[in-house]
Amino acid sequence: MKRKLFYLSLLSIVATLGFFTTRSVHAEEKTYQIGTDITFAPFEFQDDNQNYVGVDIDLLNAIAKDQGFAVNLRPLGFDSSIQGVQSGQLDAMIAGMSITDERKKSFDFSDPYFDSGIQMAVKQDDTSINSYDDLKGKTVGAKVGTESATFLEANKDKYGYTIKTYDDATGVYGAIKNGTVQAIFDDYPVLGYAINKGEPLQLIGKAEKGNSYGFAVKKGENAELLTKFNAGLKKLKDSGQYDEIVQTYIKTNNNTSTNQTVMKKITPLKDQYIIASDSAFAPFEFKNEDNEYVGIDVDLMKKAAELQGFNIDFNFIGFSAAVQALQGQQADGMIAGMTVTDERKKEFDFSTPYFESGIQIAVKKDNKDIKSYEDLKGKKVGVKVGTESADFLEANKDKYGYTIKSYDAADQLYEAVKVGAVDAIMDDYPVIGYSISQGQELATPIARESGGEYAFAVKKGQNQELLQMFNEALTQMKQSGEYDKIIATYIADGKAVKQESTKDNSSLWGILKNNYKQLLAGLGKTMLLALISFALAIVVGVIFGLMSVAPIKALRIVASIYVDVIRGIPMMVLAFFIFFGLSGAIGITIPDFIAGVITLTLNASAYIAEIVRGGINAVPKGQMEASRSLGLSYNRTMQKIILPQAVRIMVPSFVNQFVITLKDTTIISAIGVVELLQTGKIIVASTLQSTSVYFIIAMIYLIVITALTRLAKVLEKKVN
Repeated sequence: MKRKLFYLSLLSIVATLGFFTTRSVHAEEKTYQIGTDITFAPFEFQDDNQNYVGVDIDLLNAIAKDQGFAVNLRPLGFDSSIQGVQSGQLDAMIAGMSITDERKKSFDFSDPYFDSGIQMAVKQDDTSINSYDDLKGKTVGAKVGTESATFLEANKDKYGYTIKTYDDATGVYGAIKNGTVQAIFDDYPVLGYAINKGEPLQLIGKAEKGNSYGFAVKKGENAELLTKFNAGLKKLKDSGQYDEIVQTYIKTNNNTSTNQTVMKKITPLKDQYIIASDSAFAPFEFKNEDNEYVGIDVDLMKKAAELQGFNIDFNFIGFSAAVQALQGQQADGMIAGMTVTDERKKEFDFSTPYFESGIQIAVKKDNKDIKSYEDLKGKKVGVKVGTESADFLEANKDKYGYTIKSYDAADQLYEAVKVGAVDAIMDDYPVIGYSISQGQELATPIARESGGEYAFAVKKGQNQELLQMFNEALTQMKQSGEYDKIIATYIADGKAVKQESTKDNSSLWGILKNNYKQLLAGLGKTMLLALISFALAIVVGVIFGLMSVAPIKALRIVASIYVDVIRGIPMMVLAFFIFFGLSGAIGITIPDFIAGVITLTLNASAYIAEIVRGGINAVPKGQMEASRSLGLSYNRTMQKIILPQAVRIMVPSFVNQFVITLKDTTIISAIGVVELLQTGKIIVASTLQSTSVYFIIAMIYLIVITALTRLAKVLEKKVN
């Protein structure tokens, strides 16, 4: 009996251990890391609840459930998923991946789960392309690294088209929408899904038979996972569940309900975000006749803020200044028709691209000599600094034999070709189109070059919530049609829309009548800058001037160093250092107006110090010696005898220095202060009347400075 009880107890212990062992094995069961594309509808995309769904996702989940293994889905994008599998960070990937001989060298594939194919699509209203033969001279778009891209590359010589590739589907479909490409190639289920969801496209010809899609693991690894996938796929096909999943997403009618994503609301981390932008880059940002900034960039950013519920404060300071403001943390984000480049990605994090651009040569309307790049030999070509056009011209200058002339702002660039300072200019095609639509007498004899993509930018690693908010809002705008509405306001059929105006800016009187408030505000800012900075400069300059003639050698050395350093630095460099460099160094944002006051104060004080030194030294030295011999102290002598005489000598120079400071305020416009000159640039950007506007500004400066000069002479007589 005891022996029987012993065996029963032993059996119970073994069973218990077996139970826990089994539980332990299940608890430690491996979860497979599976990479997939970010968006490749109808195979993988986010539904209304922000969950990833699609043919690939549903198949994978169904197979995992049937075969009893767990998956952790990693939507990293097609290229990143490939690299993740190859580096061992992912166990497998499923992303509409075509099985090819080249890929078989690096991956082991499952049994095919979908037989795909590729097809051509054009705009819904395009009647000029009915076959491959009609693609001659056209530009065709496709996604990088896809079967479509391979097909296009293999046939480009046969049909005479050029190829433009994009990193994601958004770029491909956006390109045909705005006219950058005339046709696109993509997997036929993806094209069909896009058309069913409202994309204004039409399919051309029959689908080319393509390679099948497969589930992939790194070659020689995770063989058990591949076996499970194949077994589960077979069971799904046998049961009919496979067909149900595919038919959920790929249909021939328009009743599909899976598709649009619900915008995810991101919580702002700041009460207000400062957004830097260009000051004159129509049709992306410019002032309208009501003196308000409008344009594609402005409208998109304002709509994003409205949709996501965050506050923004625009700072329209010019492209170069905006870039430096973002780098120096003077701004939280930047939107200014900024092209995404590998070099800029080192400094900035970019949003999803919101516009596919292109660059083009423009010449005077009556110029018949330039019809191709070869005709630019020996000519001068103008371009805006730091742009994609500048990069293109630099790369091709030896090939075509032209010289390059660079300008800081668009108004300077367009005025240069207008007055004949350059023979041609190169700029983004929407900007050239806008100029022509507004009456600029230009022609575009050479077909435009495909350009990069514009995107919203933040400093690398910072303000990521702002980037997320913009991306979420942009997706929502594209789904709702708001994006197309904004673009169509300024660009239609690849051409700039003429911005109608009820105001006449064709004459001097018209410009004055319509813009006098802006001009007076600019003049007020100029005078305020000059008065504040000059008052401070007198205090600082007198102190250093007195130090420069002090009997103590150390004080004279300090004053000499101060004057030499400040006078030795160009004022624009000093302004950039204070506004951008110093702000970043101390971690405190210095407002542009304050930075302008500091710059002007330092610059003027150095010259005032020399005026004071010269005025004091102009008083005969014998007076100091006589005063000291009578027992007066140095300070008392300076106060009662030397300075009263020196002041009379210095007054004309002080007035002259104030006039110089007033004119120097124009340099401060480089850091975005909207003084009189910057106001003029903004008016030119919207009216394109550069000659008249700058003539008015010159007259304003002339009147003000002449009045000050007359005042100085009256003051000089009274002092004497």
